[in-house]
Amino acid sequence: MLWLYLHFPHLLLDHLRRAHEAPGAMVVVSGTQQRVAQACPQAQQQGVQVGMRLKTALTLVPELAIHQADENRESAVLAQQARWLYRHAAQIALHPPDGLLLEASSLQRLYGGLPALWRTLQQALAERRLTAWLATGLTPQASRLVARQGPGECEQAPGRLKARVAALPLEAAGFEPRTRERLARLGLTRLGELFQLPPQELARRLAPETLAHVQQIQGVRPDPQAFWQPPPHFHQQVDFVREVEQAQGLLFPLQPMLAELEADLQWRQQDTDSLHLTLTHRNRDTTRLTVRTSGPEHRASAFAELIRIRLEQHPLTAPVVALALTVSRFLARDAPASADLLGETTNLQEAWHTLVSRLQARLGDAALHHLTPEADHRPERAWSGAPLQRRSPRVADTLAPPLRPLWLLSSPQPLQQTPVAWLSEPERINSGWWDGERVQRDYYIAQLPSGQLAWLFRDVGGGWFIHGWFG
Repeated sequence: MLWLYLHFPHLLLDHLRRAHEAPGAMVVVSGTQQRVAQACPQAQQQGVQVGMRLKTALTLVPELAIHQADENRESAVLAQQARWLYRHAAQIALHPPDGLLLEASSLQRLYGGLPALWRTLQQALAERRLTAWLATGLTPQASRLVARQGPGECEQAPGRLKARVAALPLEAAGFEPRTRERLARLGLTRLGELFQLPPQELARRLAPETLAHVQQIQGVRPDPQAFWQPPPHFHQQVDFVREVEQAQGLLFPLQPMLAELEADLQWRQQDTDSLHLTLTHRNRDTTRLTVRTSGPEHRASAFAELIRIRLEQHPLTAPVVALALTVSRFLARDAPASADLLGETTNLQEAWHTLVSRLQARLGDAALHHLTPEADHRPERAWSGAPLQRRSPRVADTLAPPLRPLWLLSSPQPLQQTPVAWLSEPERINSGWWDGERVQRDYYIAQLPSGQLAWLFRDVGGGWFIHGWFG
């Protein structure tokens, strides 16, 4: 079986740098001695190296941006990378804090070979501005050890894969210092030399857990992997090294998050109508904003415009140190009826939802109203205004209702002219006896001498009245 491992040498820094248009040199430090755990390429170019003391790094780069290591945050960032990788491979295992493992044998037929899969992953990494070292191996541990040494090659020949692992120094195998010293006294410097020892000799000289690790590298002992499954919601977060004080400063880091959301919705073949933003402040309570659309939506550009309008109306109460985007409500996607096979026809329903969403974002959810039917046959009470809902429930088709005018007069007016043509059969309405405002009318559509189409009725007393006009 073939495995492919992605090692992220400075994942947390890549995550932090995505939130800034022009990030400078940055490092992640850890431990009580404040040593550099991760250094971005810009910092490395100026001499900063992993393992260096922070004081030394600041001497080399005085304007160095410093971020403290956070295991929980690193695990969350790693899970974010697993989410997009899941679109390319179903069997993924997380190796915190900086690695992802995927089973590649079953993917070669899907992608047309390992080189095509390799190129697909490299392109996805470049789009997300992530640095990752890729390597293949015949076992999970073998691919992991090779990937951690630097960028690997797209290789699948078993003989060359075994030779690559055998050439690794013992320091790369993850052994404890005492074990490395014991093996060095035996004259061993490479993993291949350790593999040549008889199993009985390995069992005598190595601790049980070390022996198990060596055998898993070789593939003679099972190494079961717990494959990751995506959560039922979408969640992305960015952390800021420098606090964001203006709402407009949040729009740039939101762009890749919304692009990731659009790609996720496309992969799901679903839409959403509500986004939740969480703004974390240093010394203030968290700010939570909900952005809603008038209907199912998946376009990052539409979401960005609504968020921009919402942020204009809600200035920041305090500087922001972290921004999170969450979507937990997903809707089935309906194919637009007006689109052709090439998708070139304008989708009027999508344009309508965009217009309504922008108006609601700017004016408020309760500012727009629409006509809604009421359970009353009397024309003046058959309709009422109601706040425009984000998605109106679908009503089952029934018998076609009688033709009614869009222009209904506030009160019926006496008919002054004799119609020149009658265009409909009478529609009798006898209703309202339960509330003391009973009506007994026969309605007609008629053309008046002026050419207008009027909606007329004759009441129980024989009088004729105009109740509405047709356009």
